[in-house]
Amino acid sequence: MALLAWSSLFCLLPSLFVFLLCLVLRWSRSRCWIRLAVRAAEARFICKPTALANYLLQHCGSLAKPRLARWPRGDPHVQTLCSLLWGQYGDTIQFSRDNLLLRDEGIVALDWAVGTGLDEAVRRKRRDDQSGGKALGCFTSTPPILLLIPQCWGGMTAHLKALCHRAMCDGFYVVVFHPRGTAGCPLTTTRLTEFGDPADLEQAVAYIHSRHPSSALVAVSEGSGSGILLSYLGEHGSSTYLTAAAAISPVLQGQQWFEAAMSPIYRWWALFHRKLQLRRYAKSLRAVLDVDQALSSSSLRDFEEALFCSSDWDSYWERNEPLRDADEVALPVLCICSRDDPLLQPSSGLPTSLFQSNPYFFLVLTDKGGHCGFTLEEEERCWSHIVVLEYFRVVADFLKVDGGSWSGSAGEYNQTGLRNRTSNMAPLRRKRATTMKRLRQQIPEKRSLNEEEENFIWKRSYTR
Repeated sequence: MALLAWSSLFCLLPSLFVFLLCLVLRWSRSRCWIRLAVRAAEARFICKPTALANYLLQHCGSLAKPRLARWPRGDPHVQTLCSLLWGQYGDTIQFSRDNLLLRDEGIVALDWAVGTGLDEAVRRKRRDDQSGGKALGCFTSTPPILLLIPQCWGGMTAHLKALCHRAMCDGFYVVVFHPRGTAGCPLTTTRLTEFGDPADLEQAVAYIHSRHPSSALVAVSEGSGSGILLSYLGEHGSSTYLTAAAAISPVLQGQQWFEAAMSPIYRWWALFHRKLQLRRYAKSLRAVLDVDQALSSSSLRDFEEALFCSSDWDSYWERNEPLRDADEVALPVLCICSRDDPLLQPSSGLPTSLFQSNPYFFLVLTDKGGHCGFTLEEEERCWSHIVVLEYFRVVADFLKVDGGSWSGSAGEYNQTGLRNRTSNMAPLRRKRATTMKRLRQQIPEKRSLNEEEENFIWKRSYTR
């Protein structure tokens, strides 16, 4: 009987060996899938291969393997609501307001961050960073200025306050741009700011530069505030006073965003703030705008259409689409997006071809982070804030010449990395992209060999 049992076991050994081999192969395949899943969870850096892109990958360490929070803190809705409503710093940041009078006698507000409840910690960090006699390594002794552009419905979110605080700790002068009629800014004309109209931002940037002409100027937009920033960068090209820009959870395709269905809670939140601002000036605006229809609207599209484009919705976006002049942008722009953003359309709708073909646009795409969330696993800090501020430092280092200074004036980049000064005068508002394309089709463009060579040299530092 025992001999029969051993004989049966011996006969089963080949089958057992095959079974164990299958388990090993299956485990190896599982480990491969696990590695792929981990790799997919990391941040993807999408861009055209250029000298600046390679430099960013080599020196911007925060781009690699972000330790973003897991569920429940990492839930996209939890992160989004926290970024809008709750923050670590609350009202500890103090601001001094400038009401800037515009050419048409309208007013925009510029809030300068002048202090925090943690001033001693800020001063201590600045002393440590400036111990070499030069602020923040790549900056000169004149601190750079960070211009913050909030969501299109205005106001300071917890996310923006946290970015403001961290930037102050890193040695930036921080100023927040508030469009007409938002954040307590008085409305002195019957004109409101359209979604992608950068005319007021243009005058604000010129004013900031005139107040601090020796400081480098960079800008960050929050969420739908990207409509104004990206439009401004496209319209002004190399003549802007900005040196670099970034957009956190940006609205890259405005018309699609307004037409897409949004979760009821976020739609209600955005409409509530827009209608609250409109009610404040309803009596004055009724003579020129359809205020009642806007106040009764149930979607962002209906609200925007009632105020600005009751006749032609498509023409509105021909002049206000954020990326309509993307081919004219002449400074580095970093966009940080999340696949699980509940306020934006799916990541499959992102214009990735723009980032793969345009040397000035860079996209960081994560699997999680919500809308302006990007909370770290073991810290209360926001990963996107760390990336943006390090990105500005690395870009400044890439562009530096003669001891680490970087140009704060308008101009174009030459082959050494700096921009050639063009003019101190802000350019007139250019014609829209659709008009320019139509003119190019009608009139063949003739260029001399010298002009083509100059254009090549101008972009060579980014494209070679």
